[in-house]
Amino acid sequence: MIRMKIPSLTIALFLAATVSQTQAGQVNNDVLEIEMAVTQALENNPGLASMVARARALAAIPPQAGSLPDPRLSLNMMNIPLDTFDLKQEGMTQIQVGFSQILPFPGKLSLRESAAKYESAAAQWDVAEMRLKLVRDVKTVWWNLFFIDRAIDIVERNDKLLHQFVAVAQTKYKVGKGLQQDVLLAQLELSKLRDRSITLQGMRRSQMARLNTLLDYPSNKDIKLPSKVSESLKEINNEAALLVLAEKNRPILSARRNKIDAARARLKFAQKSYSPDFMLGANYGYRGGQNMDGTTRADFLSIKISMNLPLYAGSRQDKTVDQRSRQVVQTRYQLDDAQGMVSAQVSKALANYQQYRDKSQLFKQGIIPQAGQTVASMLAAYQVNKVDFLNLIRAQITLFNYETGYWKSFSQAKQALAGLATAIGRRDIDINESGNIQMNEIEVN
Repeated sequence: MIRMKIPSLTIALFLAATVSQTQAGQVNNDVLEIEMAVTQALENNPGLASMVARARALAAIPPQAGSLPDPRLSLNMMNIPLDTFDLKQEGMTQIQVGFSQILPFPGKLSLRESAAKYESAAAQWDVAEMRLKLVRDVKTVWWNLFFIDRAIDIVERNDKLLHQFVAVAQTKYKVGKGLQQDVLLAQLELSKLRDRSITLQGMRRSQMARLNTLLDYPSNKDIKLPSKVSESLKEINNEAALLVLAEKNRPILSARRNKIDAARARLKFAQKSYSPDFMLGANYGYRGGQNMDGTTRADFLSIKISMNLPLYAGSRQDKTVDQRSRQVVQTRYQLDDAQGMVSAQVSKALANYQQYRDKSQLFKQGIIPQAGQTVASMLAAYQVNKVDFLNLIRAQITLFNYETGYWKSFSQAKQALAGLATAIGRRDIDINESGNIQMNEIEVN
């Protein structure tokens, strides 16, 4: 009777041990797909909204910088006699209305406007860069959460298997063919699994709170992810082409180039500061009363032109030009630094992707099937007393670790792919069968 139950249990354990994924359930509208998470983050993230507001504020500056200063309207009362305050008593008394306008030296306004336009363009590219990084961060956290869910599933499945191992050990012990220490060993491994489950649940809550923050959800909102995704990880060829794409498309590099143009415009403006600005003005003077011969006193018109004199060029204009020249050099170095950083990001992300892709394929195609066969073989051998229980438990735990390692490597490959997309300045990467990249652009505005 007992001998008939044990082989059937062997088959059940073997089938369970070789399953690497849980079955997909019914379609749930509450499941958060990765593209849905990205869309929510781009629409709701407060940090990104702040950057967009800043860029829009900077976009309003160029028209201001390119406009003339406001003209001045003045009202003057001149030469009023203090004895009578009669505006018609003296011929020198006037009521004046004046108008004046400052006129910067030709070219200054256009340079100020150009500098502001370049700064505004740089801010727009900064927004695009933040969007890319936000997409990368959301995908990174999403794939971390997906891995944790798969690890929890594996723990639960192994918990059931170990309970069945306990049943096998107890059955053999009762008929005098097993040892009590086998039962105790299995129970110890069950306790270790529960400890791992507690750790994974804590990690899940932490990652869920982080993802909720990126999506601007309440931090304690429960998030459900799909139980199955495409496990395709295609090979990527031609790193040199990726570096060219990054140089051309990465927003942070475009922002740095606009910063250089803005610095050059400010330098040209500083060089023009040696040239004076002008102020043109006109006053109309009204005189009341009559001349001694009975004629009406004539009104006056006054016209004035003034300009500033750069008498302190050594301590002012010269220093301004020197400052702006050094800022141009600074922005060039910042571009060089950003280019080096971007190249390093591309190479690192690609290397990580290739490493984790190879590891996940090795786990899936080689190690896990072999480990599953080993567990099934050792279980059958244990039931006929050819393998001790300790080796059987070790084999099952090893299979558990390999299955967890597969999903860890798969998740890390997906995260590296998200980082590679950001590094070359794109939201998504589509890899064709030949390993070449096809990309969907991310909006700048």
